[in-house]
Amino acid sequence: MYFQHVYDKSLAQASYFIGCQKAGVAMVIDPKRDVDTYLEIAKQNNMKITHVAETHIHADFLSGARELAAITGAKMYLSDEGGEGWQYEFPHEGVKDGDIIKVGNLKIEVLHTPGHTPESISFLLTDTPASDKPVMMFTGDFVFVGDIGRPDLLEEAAGMIGTKDIGAKQMFKSVERFRELADYIQVWPGHGAGSACGKALGAVPSTTVGYEKVRNWALQYENNEPGFVKYLLEDQPEPPKYFAMMKKLNKVDRPLLTEVPKLNKLSAQDLKSAMDKGIKVIDTRLKGDFAQGFIPGSINIQGNNAFATWMGWFLTYEEPFILVAEEDKLDDLTRKLMRIGMDNIYGYVNSVNVWTSLGNKLEKANVISLDEFQNILKTNHTQIVDLRGVTEFKSGHVKGAENVFIGTLEKNLSKINKDQQVVIHCQGGDRSSTGYSLLAKHGFKNIKNYSGGINEWVNNGNPVITTN
Repeated sequence: MYFQHVYDKSLAQASYFIGCQKAGVAMVIDPKRDVDTYLEIAKQNNMKITHVAETHIHADFLSGARELAAITGAKMYLSDEGGEGWQYEFPHEGVKDGDIIKVGNLKIEVLHTPGHTPESISFLLTDTPASDKPVMMFTGDFVFVGDIGRPDLLEEAAGMIGTKDIGAKQMFKSVERFRELADYIQVWPGHGAGSACGKALGAVPSTTVGYEKVRNWALQYENNEPGFVKYLLEDQPEPPKYFAMMKKLNKVDRPLLTEVPKLNKLSAQDLKSAMDKGIKVIDTRLKGDFAQGFIPGSINIQGNNAFATWMGWFLTYEEPFILVAEEDKLDDLTRKLMRIGMDNIYGYVNSVNVWTSLGNKLEKANVISLDEFQNILKTNHTQIVDLRGVTEFKSGHVKGAENVFIGTLEKNLSKINKDQQVVIHCQGGDRSSTGYSLLAKHGFKNIKNYSGGINEWVNNGNPVITTN
């Protein structure tokens, strides 16, 4: 058996390439949309991708299953569980609990493991030449390392009211089924630390059934469904706004994108004309570079591992946008955007000098130090705004600070005072740089960014307040 774990750090998303070397055939489970990765693996190992499978209708990334099937001719094996409203709306091979998929000498049993979503399935793999017992389980968003999938996403992100309690109870039953599996089975989940699909995912890539029985909180609630449901649903992080669109696009027939597109380089006049039409400019540079000089009205979303997530928070799928990015960063940024289906890139400029070449001036961010922040706190005429998530804020914040989550900042501009000084901050400065750019775009002139954030504040021995 050939096995390769493919991990996308930008979305903390795992996919899997498993193959039978004797037969020269392979299956890819939960592929990302830039599928050239899997084509290269197949080429290097002299294999043909004949099977593509998904564990569920994903909410956090745009699956590449259809792109991969279109290129290779592979069959797609997708869940037919979940009942009405949970069926894929394009041709595929439907599978249900107990079905067996053969990939050469590999036997893959389908397990219906609902909870995260009603149609969720897992795959139990047996390498038949080596053993007649299963050795690996691909759990998707069912069981993670140290955590399980959240059942509230359908309600919180997609507006499907009344689904989270049902999902939590389904998850309890699925976990009880997981408990019955042999301890030695390896568990390969769909996500790692940093994903919004759970609240406490571990950083290691895999685990075992036995290890999870010992350390996973969900396996400690045997015969206690009420306690399990309560803990599962409380203190989940805010789901990114784009999740609802992902649910739709992963379910319906949609246009395919089988290659990483090349972006259009804009001239200075192109940039000005586009901005005059209201097209948004996304500055992907590091926050420090952005602070030193940025195009007025541009939004700073750094091109790091969180880039796609925040793009999904602040842009819609209908609006075009322009990137400020260096040439050697474009392929990586485009791939990150592809993975959430954000394809409406109008073009790019490789430097803010394109703006100044027209005689325009750059703006600078008002970034303050820890000492300046401490002195400001001694006065009574400043609003302190913490841009972190609610759970982060409750776990420890600066006394007197108000919480406005960065993802909803534009909907809550009325909570930001225009008549007095305002200091914004987050954990380590990334989100507050985005927040500063958004507020500047909306005409706020009284904002200061304490970029060091809670990390610097606490590391220097300053107190925080916790709330329930």
